[in-house]
Amino acid sequence: MGVCLCKDKNSEAHEESVDTSDVATDGRTCHKHSLSETVDRLIRETLDVIREIVENEPEPPASMMQLHDITERPSGWLQLVKSLINVVPLEHPMGPNVILLLLDDSPLPTKESMLQTAEMIPQFSHGKTFARRNRNFCVILGCLADRLAGPNSVSILSDNILKYLLGNLEEGTNPDVMLFSLIALEKLAQTSENKATIKHSLKLLGNNPLMMLEKHVNSTDFLMRQVGFCARWCLDNYFTLDTRLYSYETVDLAQVNVMLNTKDVSEYLKISPDGLEARCDAYSFESVRCTFQVHAGCWYYEVTIITPGVMQIGWATKESKFLSREGYGIGDDPRSMAFDGCRQLIWYNAQSIPHEFPRWKAGSILGCLLDLDNQEIVFSLDGVETKVFKQVFRSVKEGFFAAASFMSFQQCRFNFGATPFRYPPKRRSGVKNFNDFAQLSPHDKIVLPRHIFLDQLRRLSVKEDSCSLCVDEKATMQIEPCKHR
Repeated sequence: MGVCLCKDKNSEAHEESVDTSDVATDGRTCHKHSLSETVDRLIRETLDVIREIVENEPEPPASMMQLHDITERPSGWLQLVKSLINVVPLEHPMGPNVILLLLDDSPLPTKESMLQTAEMIPQFSHGKTFARRNRNFCVILGCLADRLAGPNSVSILSDNILKYLLGNLEEGTNPDVMLFSLIALEKLAQTSENKATIKHSLKLLGNNPLMMLEKHVNSTDFLMRQVGFCARWCLDNYFTLDTRLYSYETVDLAQVNVMLNTKDVSEYLKISPDGLEARCDAYSFESVRCTFQVHAGCWYYEVTIITPGVMQIGWATKESKFLSREGYGIGDDPRSMAFDGCRQLIWYNAQSIPHEFPRWKAGSILGCLLDLDNQEIVFSLDGVETKVFKQVFRSVKEGFFAAASFMSFQQCRFNFGATPFRYPPKRRSGVKNFNDFAQLSPHDKIVLPRHIFLDQLRRLSVKEDSCSLCVDEKATMQIEPCKHR
């Protein structure tokens, strides 16, 4: 279950002017000192409790409620931004999520506050403290670009901000800073005017840094692997080049018979061109099922954890619902079950069951075993198995898919058997992998960039006698208004 802390909030920005004395940090008055310290403390308290939130739409932590009240004033909102830049640590697995959560829970900034934020560009350096500030600042820029549209989004992308973000893509930059600079550029490019500006600036650079960063897409350094994934996504979807083929045109899928289903995925999940890797950079709980359904026998697949944050990975049926905005995913209904290695929980029917395994980390291998004949599910982490779980079989006996849900900034890679498993089950006979039994046509293996997919949808012709609801089948019934019985 994704962290979804819903509460009434004022969606209109306050029109009062910024009281800069509230946000000064030199400690010359008690008021200046106390506001800064208070916001710093409340952010740290939120970081401490964020992994313990396991209910959907719970009462927000007291620290978040206090921060929401503080940010009702533009001066408080600006102090939140300053404190987020300085306080959130690089190593916290949910640090970027907390930045996103706190900004989303705050009122929209005034235009003046937004412009002041854009001027807070941290001094770049290779030290850890500077890396933390730059990473956090880039997360904030991406969040603002996501929340604001049109002229407001364009106003964020000043010449200084664009130069700063592109400069962060240079060799030698901290990988965390690189990653969130890429994500910020992507979010800004959702506004067409920004997209054109960024594409033009990349062209002027001569050597496109995205082309260099894309080469890390299969890196064993999991931070650089994320950088490579996001660089490739940008090149395929936002900053395309006439001299570069799309990734789906170059990937070798000869041995791939099962992949993540691009026709059965929530809106903002990013799927790799080979259909085996997924990433979420949206402020929603994105979910996906695989292309192969199993009805009998014993089945196993593995997942390489690339980011150590909140993901719920396991098994789901066709009837399992994805409610990404409400934070419901795999394990949040009676027809699915999932393993969560960040919060150390098993999820079933939106109820959490604690497990004693250590928190997963980048490079951990999650194993997912489904024994339909004996009605058992077993998870494993780096080869060590959990106990047997049977709860899901109270509601459904067959028809399962491999499935997963992702919180913001999370990524993992699936192995359905196309390559050898790292930790195959040892105490069960007859365990099957999906790849040996499934088939996909060459057409069904194509993972199109989103803009090409949407363009193809627009070109689909709709016949006159098509059903006006599904548009797929011929209409067989007419519903006339006010003639019901």
